[in-house]
Amino acid sequence: MTFADRAEAGRALARRVAALSLEDRRGPLVLALPRGGVPVAVPVVAETGGELDVVIARKIGAPGQPELGIGALAEDGPPLVDRAAMAHLGVTDDDLAPVVGRERAELARRTRLYRGDRPAPRVTGRAVVVVDDGLATGVTAVAALRWVRAGGPSRLVMAVPVGSRPACAAVARVADDVVCLRTPRRFRAVGRWYHDFSQLTDADVVRALAG
Repeated sequence: MTFADRAEAGRALARRVAALSLEDRRGPLVLALPRGGVPVAVPVVAETGGELDVVIARKIGAPGQPELGIGALAEDGPPLVDRAAMAHLGVTDDDLAPVVGRERAELARRTRLYRGDRPAPRVTGRAVVVVDDGLATGVTAVAALRWVRAGGPSRLVMAVPVGSRPACAAVARVADDVVCLRTPRRFRAVGRWYHDFSQLTDADVVRALAG
């Protein structure tokens, strides 16, 4: 039930995405969520004859609990926050503002590094496939999908090798189609479903986009 690595997962995912009728004569615009989504997206681009770029998003962690995601940012879009989680934790907008500021700054840094002088991808009228290496909560992917949707794509697909069932349900409310190869009942974490889930670097992303 596990993938050897992200490249193997990407090859399996590519076959499923290629089977969709995306109706874009230029091939789909494949937007990877860095960093982990990039090596998964590369085989999808090769199989579909599409174009590779990134949609840059950042998780918003709870104040004092950075690993507990209660929202996300994507590109220049507004923050997406879980109001119920904020209320449960007693977190106000003022409490969250410094976290949002830090993540916005990191998002801007990655944008400069990954794109340089290139503008954000134009999604209007395109068949767009958003790719990640997996979905745990889905909050970052939802923020990315909403940003793409605002640009007016002709079709919007979320494609992942593995995801939790609640996360796949969450992205299905935003995307036109969801391709998720595996939705284990006992999900736990994305990395559990890969033999090699090595940490990727910014340099890995830059090389993939250049090559």
